[in-house]
Amino acid sequence: MRGRIYWGRLFRRTGAACLATVAIWGLLLGAGAASGAGVGEAFVTAALRTELGYSASDLPFWQRLAVEQSSLLAANPFPAPTPKQEQPLPDAQPAPDHDDLTEPPQTTTAPGDIVERTLIPSSSQGYDTGAGLYLYNRTDKEVDLSGVAAAPVGFTLAPAEEGPQILIYHSHATEAYTPDGTDIYTPSDNNTRTLEEGYNMLRVGDELERVFTEMGLSVLHDRGIYDYPTYNGSYTRSGPAVADYLAQYPTIKLVLDVHRDALVGSDGTVYKVVTDIDGVKTAQVMLVVGSDAGGGDHPTWQANLALAAKLQKSLDTLYPTLARPMTLRQSVYNQNLTPGALLVEVGSHGNTLQEALAGARCFARAAGMVFLSLKE
Repeated sequence: MRGRIYWGRLFRRTGAACLATVAIWGLLLGAGAASGAGVGEAFVTAALRTELGYSASDLPFWQRLAVEQSSLLAANPFPAPTPKQEQPLPDAQPAPDHDDLTEPPQTTTAPGDIVERTLIPSSSQGYDTGAGLYLYNRTDKEVDLSGVAAAPVGFTLAPAEEGPQILIYHSHATEAYTPDGTDIYTPSDNNTRTLEEGYNMLRVGDELERVFTEMGLSVLHDRGIYDYPTYNGSYTRSGPAVADYLAQYPTIKLVLDVHRDALVGSDGTVYKVVTDIDGVKTAQVMLVVGSDAGGGDHPTWQANLALAAKLQKSLDTLYPTLARPMTLRQSVYNQNLTPGALLVEVGSHGNTLQEALAGARCFARAAGMVFLSLKE
């Protein structure tokens, strides 16, 4: 009985091999007649292996590649593999890119000696406090933070249909992040900066614009480069551009100058500001408010601070560890142009771009809720 089974199985396998050989030989002859191009032995061997019961994954890599890319075998391809179920993404995770690539992307890994910190106050020491908020006051100005937080912002937003409501710009557009994964760029100098828009602050501004727009807000994103080739004087160059936008579009009431920070210890240690939101590593953000403490012309700086306080409250409510304490500084930062102007720091140069984009999305959701409440 065992002998019968053995011989039957042998005849069946031999017959299958012969049939496969004849079929493939016919295909080869047809392809040769049609195109005049010969087909290598690898295709025949691979096809025989498949006909005899081997799956594509059993083949050596080069043979698998040959069979899967063969136009000759396209009429009788391998059975389609079961589609791989994509895992649902956390809220703050960017959607995967399904674009076809002609070659594997270049990748790198962020240095392991960058130190992570989540910068949130552990006490009121060193801060002005009030209304549950913290202000790192770098000026000699007295600030009643509770009063500022309760003060109205002094303006409303026109409907989005009437024109842009928000202006996003970048006095330091070339600022970039630590290369990681496929987020690799050509530096414009030695200080983590680049002119490549997909990796500098313009990319972060695009993410803010996208979320604001999805929330029903109208956004204008200025893509001007004001910090290259000369870094010094960036605010002097970006200020007139902002003034022109405000004159051209009276509907703009909110002006966000979007940057990233740079944190380096006295011993040269590079730090990045990061927190965890919905399981996603997310760069912290910080609101910076200018003043006239340094001698600049900015008598209405408390109006800007009132807006910052409302944004900070929203950030602390939705994402309690996302925002670093607000900072009040001596410089004006072009915020004297409108009471709705703020400087936003998204992460630091030790963060990765993906961490910064996650932080930008969370910031935009929290800030967008405040902005929507300002509509007429």
